[in-house]
Amino acid sequence: MSEEILKIRGGIPLEGTVRAAGAKNAVTKLLVASLLSKKKSIFFNVPNIQEMEITVELCEEIGSEINWNREEGILEIQTKELKTSYVPQRFSGANRIPILMIGALLGRTDEAIIVPTAGGCKIGPRPIDFHIAALEKLGAHIEYREMRREGAYFAQAPNGLKGCVITLPFPSIGATENTIMAATRAKGTTLIKNAAMEPEIIDLILYLQKLGVVIFVDVDRTIRIEEAKEFHEVQHTVITDRTEAASFGMAAIATQGKVFVEGAQHPHMITFLNKLRKLGGGFDVRSNGIEFYYQGPLKGGLHIETDVHPGFLTDWQQPFVVLMTQAEGTSIIHETIYENRFGYAKTLQEMGADIELFTHCLGGKPCRFATQNFEHSIIINGPTALTGKDITVPDLRAGIAYVLAALIAEEESTISGLHYIDRGYENLTEKLQALGAQVERVSPVAPNALVQ
Repeated sequence: MSEEILKIRGGIPLEGTVRAAGAKNAVTKLLVASLLSKKKSIFFNVPNIQEMEITVELCEEIGSEINWNREEGILEIQTKELKTSYVPQRFSGANRIPILMIGALLGRTDEAIIVPTAGGCKIGPRPIDFHIAALEKLGAHIEYREMRREGAYFAQAPNGLKGCVITLPFPSIGATENTIMAATRAKGTTLIKNAAMEPEIIDLILYLQKLGVVIFVDVDRTIRIEEAKEFHEVQHTVITDRTEAASFGMAAIATQGKVFVEGAQHPHMITFLNKLRKLGGGFDVRSNGIEFYYQGPLKGGLHIETDVHPGFLTDWQQPFVVLMTQAEGTSIIHETIYENRFGYAKTLQEMGADIELFTHCLGGKPCRFATQNFEHSIIINGPTALTGKDITVPDLRAGIAYVLAALIAEEESTISGLHYIDRGYENLTEKLQALGAQVERVSPVAPNALVQ
């Protein structure tokens, strides 16, 4: 059966209210963290997205009993016993969750933990050197072996895990999460220095504290974890997805509309909101969300460098580039997190955007990609009219940028590769339709008529 496609006719201001879902990058890690104990965890505000389906299947493979009410957004998980510590090769490349199984399971089983290579969107290599170095310092033995189809990592802690001081070379989110989970079972105290401090990391820490772990954050990017002696049942509400909230906010402003994003959390979006205000976008923070609105012509002249939290999130930059195409003047974005994050720019150029890519660091500081010839800086001149186009989505965040561009273009656009968007956006078509967008998700053989 052919994959569905999205048909969008833009030029319509979005108006209304939309509720942002639970954060993809938080809830999937929380499910893995629940494997640390035999006790039940109940999660609220769980998004019904493809990434969750993969993670649920993965946990069930390990031995988790899961009851997921998709309508209510409630998920119960309990892993009384491990059925296996082998993650099958079919999960290779599915997402980045399998590699976190090492940290979660090292202290719970003496068996070898076997996980396939890391996956996710194709936005550049995602080496796990930081993960391996940190886990080995805690006492794990990890080696890479070639399998029949793809390689896998074999991990064990034959002498148990012991707390230590670990300094990450870069505040990697995944390495921080993996190390935190392993440290909860390590004897003594573990310090993780230069740790990631994203809201999703803090959400993981709050969950683990409820679970029974003594864990806290120092002011210098240091996380302190003491060995957990006893675990408890937990109820935990997942934080709102700050990327989805920002995406709807940018869509409102780009289409010259007004949208209230229920659940958008101000403390998690401070840097984004500052840049949005400099661009001339309007927003009002309320007790239960943020309203975004167009308040006149947008002014460019911005310079943005993506960075680890509390910097400008790399997942915000793709739709923000689309928004900048509608602003008067020249703006610059310097991507410092992933080297291939501007792969979507060519399609925007074909839609009419005035964009130029550079291999140089167009920023205040050199980054890891300074001399590697990656196109990781971009200049946007605006405003430019965008035209409709047939588009194939290469990854999740590029996908939402294309949707935003299609909502601006007055001609019809057709977007395929929706499985990437489904990884991180819950009921996107229905949410856009509720805001007045002329959008329809159809089979390629379905009639061409759009929902009016």
